Amino acid sequence: MLKIATEFYAESAVEAVSLLETDSEKGLTAEEVKRRLEEYGRNLITPAKNKPAWLRFISQFSQPLVYILVITSLITLFLNERLESAVIFGVVLINAFVGYVQEAKALQALEALAKSLKIQVQVIRNGQKRRVPSEEVVPGDIVLVASGDKIAADMRLIQAKELRVNESTLTGESLPVDKNVAVMPADTGLADRTNMLYASTLVSFGSGRAVVTETGDRSEVGRIARLVSSASDLDTPLTKKISRFSQLLLYVIFFLSLVVFVVGIFRGNSALDMFMAAVALAVSAIPEGMPAAVTITLAIGVSRMAKRKAIIRKLPAVETLGSTSIICSDKTGTLTENQMTVQTILADDREYQVLGNGYQPEGEIRLKEEPVAEAPFATPLYECLKAGLLCNDSQIVKKSSLYEAEGDPTEAALLVAAGKIKPFSQEQILEPRLDALPFESAFNYMATLHQGAENNIVYIKGSVEKILSCSVNQLQTDGSVKELQPEHITQQAEVIAARGLRVIAFAKISTHKNSLERADIAGATFLGLQGMIDPPRVEAIRAIQDCYRAGIEVKMITGDHLLTAKAIAKQMGFSSRDREEIMAVSGKQLAQLNDGEFDKVAKEAVVFARVTPEQKLRLVKALQKQGAIVAMTGDGVNDAPALKQADIGIAMGLAGTETAKEAADMILTDDNFASIHSAVEEGRCVYDNLRKFILWTIPTNLAESLAVIFAVFLGTLLPVLPVQLLWINMTTAVFLGMMIAFEPKEEETMSRPPLAPNLPILTGEMLLRTLYFGGLLAIGMYGLFYYELSQGASIQMARTIAATTLIMGETAYLLNCRSLSRSMFSIGLFTNPFIWAGISLMIGLQLLFIYQPAMQLFFNSSPLGVGSWSRIIILCIGLFAIVEAEKKIRKLFP
Repeated sequence: MLKIATEFYAESAVEAVSLLETDSEKGLTAEEVKRRLEEYGRNLITPAKNKPAWLRFISQFSQPLVYILVITSLITLFLNERLESAVIFGVVLINAFVGYVQEAKALQALEALAKSLKIQVQVIRNGQKRRVPSEEVVPGDIVLVASGDKIAADMRLIQAKELRVNESTLTGESLPVDKNVAVMPADTGLADRTNMLYASTLVSFGSGRAVVTETGDRSEVGRIARLVSSASDLDTPLTKKISRFSQLLLYVIFFLSLVVFVVGIFRGNSALDMFMAAVALAVSAIPEGMPAAVTITLAIGVSRMAKRKAIIRKLPAVETLGSTSIICSDKTGTLTENQMTVQTILADDREYQVLGNGYQPEGEIRLKEEPVAEAPFATPLYECLKAGLLCNDSQIVKKSSLYEAEGDPTEAALLVAAGKIKPFSQEQILEPRLDALPFESAFNYMATLHQGAENNIVYIKGSVEKILSCSVNQLQTDGSVKELQPEHITQQAEVIAARGLRVIAFAKISTHKNSLERADIAGATFLGLQGMIDPPRVEAIRAIQDCYRAGIEVKMITGDHLLTAKAIAKQMGFSSRDREEIMAVSGKQLAQLNDGEFDKVAKEAVVFARVTPEQKLRLVKALQKQGAIVAMTGDGVNDAPALKQADIGIAMGLAGTETAKEAADMILTDDNFASIHSAVEEGRCVYDNLRKFILWTIPTNLAESLAVIFAVFLGTLLPVLPVQLLWINMTTAVFLGMMIAFEPKEEETMSRPPLAPNLPILTGEMLLRTLYFGGLLAIGMYGLFYYELSQGASIQMARTIAATTLIMGETAYLLNCRSLSRSMFSIGLFTNPFIWAGISLMIGLQLLFIYQPAMQLFFNSSPLGVGSWSRIIILCIGLFAIVEAEKKIRKLFP
């Protein structure tokens, strides 16, 4: 076994090669590679296992309410009521099938987004360069990397030439990181280890040679994968509430059925009759359509969210979004455009504003709010823009209708800025490059030598400190030069940087040389500054304010530096609880906190910068411990553990890694925070519609149950037969209840705080309405039943009236339930056409129930006259008016 160090970044390159028992020039031998493959295994991360299809289908039955339906189906089958049994079991199967199909669709969508992780790696073995599959790389392999390569394992750099690596998938840092071979302190954080390369990151520029230190599950990516597996799978608020509600309902139904059975026996009825009465009570009390209604309502929410750029992997995640109280969002690409943009240019004490975001060739340059059409030749503005244009190795390319950067995002921003003003927007600068000094972190600048008309020109860009140190004067607007004012320029740069902008300085040198060396970078003329930023998405700014109005906190988690992140947060309108100043903390500060202090900071802080995967996971757990329903966004491997732990994990579909997508409950196809807000809005609508369905179904089932209970307690005939009760339950659930799922969101959906996770599915207000409406409908139904009998009607006709009263009463009540608190007339009569289609079908079916001979024979029904219909309709209008009046009273006296 090799002596594997855990801190290779703190070792020299020579020592790292020695510890790994390899040769930096010749690499490993074929025999040694074979031995190490056997010892360490292939360079693969152990994948998470998906449930097999049959197990996903079986899991759809794991709901207490479904258990009740299955038991009821078996009992009715035992009593030879085969049709009733088949219908009930059919409902269960349909519910399971819908849930299974949705999960299958989500998995297919995920597979469609997936990209192959298998890559070829250039290694040196036996002194020869060769390309091998990434899974065959072993510790000690010498690997050559170049621009565009994906890093296949964790490595310690041996050589680096102008090497820059995009580590955003691992650390969250949005800009490429300059790499070198220098030894780092032992306490250096992952994001600052500039002598290491990590699996899953991407070389954006330059080349290098490195020795592999860890592979597979032992790499940083593998360690994060283990964190993912340690994160908990959580029940959603809806799952918990429906589970508790179903259990309570099960106990109530069992108790009432037992009471009916015992009371009936004491009244001298036969055990078989009372058993049938108890079954009739169970059939009437169980909301058979509820599991299917829940599934279909969620499925409709999934469909609506897909149209708003969100793919839901698991159905309950739809409702969880509606309960979300805190959103922890990544910054780069989600809150921001992920396209560096120059926003300000400072030249000869004149500060120009640059309008337009991203790489699109749109926008203009202004001075004191006045557009500047052209940069006059040889002025500081002209020269500053020209320097950014020529001292540049990147380009902007158009792909379809989008513009993308090829190369460094910072350089791309400089190209776009120059293209917003004449002459650069219309003419190509014909000054051929003769030589260049590439950017290296040790020097902090880049320089290019260009052929001029008289003298050659060196253009330089870099850090403010470095450019000032090599400058001796500065260009003025009239074309002359004046004495350099380094302190004044430094202050100006600090003001720009305080706004969260990255500041680049520019200078030029006139020379007769045709080649360039580091020693030539002296005696320069300072040209100006350009300040750039990855700008906030305009729609994300609006969405954040909408979230605040909806009572949802938003926290920013980023790999960027603390000051940059805090400045972006201010621009986007982030706010802290009870604080005027935004509270921002770094990963280094978090590492020094105990559990109590960490929990307090997790609650109060808004910006978290440079945090590790473990800290992200700890943050989510801390917020959940305080009762929050947490939504977490992410795109990198480093985000996966927190995504899985969160109540709703949200991965990015465009920039997201496969690890992040696998851990998430929802995937954004446009990587936009505004889509999260839209999904939350749809989630609230789904939850509201589920509550409306429950508010509709429980009182109607109560009325049906009371019909059985009254009959047994009073020793009278059953007003409705069990087969008629089943007809009522099944038809109304499908043609009435299901239509609530299509209700559009109400105006106040995003202007109220999220519902508390411990709030019962039936609130006190809903319970009161359940009791009084269920009682009134049962009394009204009984009254009409006995009135018809007193008028000489047959028991068959009286029962038909009772059944029709229940159905028409449920139809009228459905209109009440279109809104939990507002009048049906205030939300609009025809905002949900499905309601009216369902009512029309329901009335049509009931007319068949009453007047079609075959239906009369099967359901023991009888034709009704105009008088009977009039009394039923008057009763239902009265019930509708009572509920509308109750809503009005609650609004007047909240």
